[in-house]
Amino acid sequence: MKNIKSQQGVGLIEVLITVLVLSTALMALAALQTRSLQYNTSAYYRSQANIVAYNALEQMRSSSTLENIVQPDMDELVESLPGGDGEIECQARVCTVSISWDEPVAEAGGEEVERTTFGYTSRI
Repeated sequence: MKNIKSQQGVGLIEVLITVLVLSTALMALAALQTRSLQYNTSAYYRSQANIVAYNALEQMRSSSTLENIVQPDMDELVESLPGGDGEIECQARVCTVSISWDEPVAEAGGEEVERTTFGYTSRI
């Protein structure tokens, strides 16, 4: 009879340990999902910047002559990026499209932003 009383509560301790391990695993899974979402957003912005730069260069190629390079309006092109800004510099028919945007910092929980710049150079 003494043996039964000494083991009372052991099942409760096992349940508490299981709940602790399970809650830790779920918290880690939530953090992983949040980080994954932030990195996917960053990749989306970089893809958009690449599309915008390529589009600007193609517009310049199609509308330019040998004497004159016609530059497109970058404000319309970068409106899909948060805080988007773009500029084009051309020297001797080699043009560089620089696109900047505000991107949330993954380590700061998305509350801070940093300025990211993407550059694309091509001959027109």
